[in-house]
Amino acid sequence: MAHNTKAMGTKDVRGTAAGQSGGGETVFTPRTDVFETDDAIVVIADMPGVNKESLEITLEENILTVDGRVEPERLAGAAQTHREFKVGNYHRTFTLSDAVSREGIDARVKDGVLRLTLPKHGPSRARRIPVQGE
Repeated sequence: MAHNTKAMGTKDVRGTAAGQSGGGETVFTPRTDVFETDDAIVVIADMPGVNKESLEITLEENILTVDGRVEPERLAGAAQTHREFKVGNYHRTFTLSDAVSREGIDARVKDGVLRLTLPKHGPSRARRIPVQGE
């Protein structure tokens, strides 16, 4: 399976090539924009046809996986005679760096656009390290 890799923070973003098939179904890699603020990394993924109910996001160790299911549109009482728009599901994985806090990840979808907000750990504070004697 081919992988696309793009820098994200101090780690990378991986996804399968768009339009690959596996087991007879088409799976697309959603295109993403990645933004970094002082407090978070924000990922915006274009996933037409996906809604809250058809989206599954999981986090296992440092791998964040996004899966979206899309049902082809059907018109009651009509037979399809031609199709130019290919319908398929979406799959993308992100390898998170240690800078991303696993708590508080926020996912929102509206009009087929997924917005993931990955909060960063707070800045390290200077502290005094006590020295123990024997």
